[in-house]
Amino acid sequence: MKSIILAGGVGTRLWPLSREYYPKQFIQFDGPSLFQKTCERAILLSGPNGIYVVTNEIHRYLVTNQIEELGYTLPDDHLLIEPAGKNTLPAIAWALQRIRGIAGSETAVVFPSDHILGPEALNQIRAAESLARDHLVTFGIRPASPHTGYGYIRPGKPLPGGNLAEEFKEKPDEKTAADYVEKGYLWNSGIFLLSTGCFFAELERYQPELAAAFAPGREPDYPSLTAISIDYGLLEHSQKVAVVPLAAEWSDLGTFRALYDHEQHDEGGNVGSAEFIEAGGNYVYAPGKHVGLIGVSDLVVVDTADALLICDNQKTEQVKALVGRYNAVGDPVTRFHRQVHRPWGSYTVLEEGGPYKIKRVTVKAGERLSLQLHHHRSEHWIVVRGTAEVELNRETRLLRKGESTFVPAGMLHRLKNPGVIPLDVIEVQLGEYLEEDDIVRFDDQYGRA
Repeated sequence: MKSIILAGGVGTRLWPLSREYYPKQFIQFDGPSLFQKTCERAILLSGPNGIYVVTNEIHRYLVTNQIEELGYTLPDDHLLIEPAGKNTLPAIAWALQRIRGIAGSETAVVFPSDHILGPEALNQIRAAESLARDHLVTFGIRPASPHTGYGYIRPGKPLPGGNLAEEFKEKPDEKTAADYVEKGYLWNSGIFLLSTGCFFAELERYQPELAAAFAPGREPDYPSLTAISIDYGLLEHSQKVAVVPLAAEWSDLGTFRALYDHEQHDEGGNVGSAEFIEAGGNYVYAPGKHVGLIGVSDLVVVDTADALLICDNQKTEQVKALVGRYNAVGDPVTRFHRQVHRPWGSYTVLEEGGPYKIKRVTVKAGERLSLQLHHHRSEHWIVVRGTAEVELNRETRLLRKGESTFVPAGMLHRLKNPGVIPLDVIEVQLGEYLEEDDIVRFDDQYGRA
């Protein structure tokens, strides 16, 4: 059994924690990220060489770095970089085409990268492998309560180990959700078990153009594909869909309400590090700050370095609409945190105003930035930890803690960490234009030149 991990989402309903360039599946709160936990599950099912990851260019190095933190290396042909987001059906078809080309006829479990899933689910997934030879298997969760944030599946005729899936329902209102729960519907988990033979036969029947795009040996023209989910494009049409109930802890952690439900509550039903006086049912995330809530209930309070969210705990689905408003005016607050991750390390914006910006640049041991120049800004570098190898106009020298250098606008330069500990540099930028697109790369080991 192989494993496919879908890791291209941006998690807009968890803004401001989740941003386009560092979405929720990669956030490491107090340990491994959701993506890393998904990888650990996949390793137990498929081994480290049986994992395939579908993501996009901006998350490429988050994927590879976080897998390396687990002690493994993902083979190059197991990492599929979507040139454009086309939803789940093309992503899954591409991964299964790659699996068929490398391993032949196979069965693969498809995991979203941002779910909580109890370990007892793995044996249930293994047990469904025989069912997947002739069916498209989807896994359902028995509802703990009516929920308007999940899709639903109506089980039908019994099968060995599951049921035929009779109907898929989109996210309902509260009354309809209660009706679905009473009738025995299951939550749609977004986890699938698919054999290459059955999948491509059904794809040929219901989505022939997509099936042709992923014919054996053919490189798909990915940007031209129709964006469509596996539910709409295949499962709602096929007569060979089976649903298997998973008796395990599960949550997609898609909203702050879901995070609230997942965490431990105090005696007042509150979650988070704060002082609560006559307050109940609140969720607070504000690391590094003293927070007090008095006389309020059912609030979500999320504070980051550059954004503050306060909303009703029953209306967290609307955070997505808020992100849409910021996107409509081109505000980068939905795309980047103050700390921005790069393949060589990260940088954190400490302060900015008018013609200056101050960053802390952290370069991992042995890594280096691209050879580059800027047309509109100069930079002053001060080493505060480690040793920096600085290249200025093709001349190289070492800077140690407390030493500094100046990089005028238009000068070719590069920064490298030749040491075995992280390198921290305070960078002071000066200029009339200080955005990240004022970078001209001449050489880059990460393929960005």
